Amino acid sequence: MIRVTVWNEYRHERHNSEVKAVYPEGIHGQIASFLHVAGFGVKTATLDEPEHGLTSEVLDHTDVLIWWGHMAHHEVDDQIVEKVKQRVLNGMGLIVLHSGHFSKIFQSLMGTSCNLKWREAGEKERLWVISPGHPIAEGIPEYIEIDHEEMYGEHFDIPEPDEVIFTSWFAGGEVFRSGCTFKRGNGKIFYFRPGHETYPTYYHKQVQQVIINAVKWAKPVKRSYPVYGNAKPLEKILSEE
Repeated sequence: MIRVTVWNEYRHERHNSEVKAVYPEGIHGQIASFLHVAGFGVKTATLDEPEHGLTSEVLDHTDVLIWWGHMAHHEVDDQIVEKVKQRVLNGMGLIVLHSGHFSKIFQSLMGTSCNLKWREAGEKERLWVISPGHPIAEGIPEYIEIDHEEMYGEHFDIPEPDEVIFTSWFAGGEVFRSGCTFKRGNGKIFYFRPGHETYPTYYHKQVQQVIINAVKWAKPVKRSYPVYGNAKPLEKILSEE
């Protein structure tokens, strides 16, 4: 069983009645619910828990970490960020959702500002599948249509992705690389754009399917982390005469 931890700030849902009405159990609760139905072992963690809920024990028993953040990126402790980063480099999968593009962990792993254009107008988003043979796109039609979403537009300041799985078009005319994969160390990372807190995006069955597929794709490969530094020769080295 793949072990998933869903991390969420859990601030909007407690302080904004509009968000609470959409996600009464929190965004993390909604994501955890459909992942549980899909057969994963799921736990949740939130910003205001001790160590943000990401203790060494939790991370050591997490195969894939899902991250949603927005209004409190700056409150995430740098030591926790470094601990998560090391787990990713060691092989833990990481799925970064929506405004998590500005999270400390994503910026650290990308090495860029991760900035973009945005507009909150509740407009239509159409996510086109541009890598139909990729496992993250399994079971998804040619495009996913979301009636109301926040717009993210190019340029998206990230390194060149290993793969772009989805590209979004918005009713206002913008486009955006909305599903991107990266490899860092032994770990696999997937950034997935949809998920503004005031819209019911995580109830959308095709959005759920993408996240389910991404968890399966991002699970760790069973191998040890490479050993670096000074190395003894594997064969006897003959000294030069």
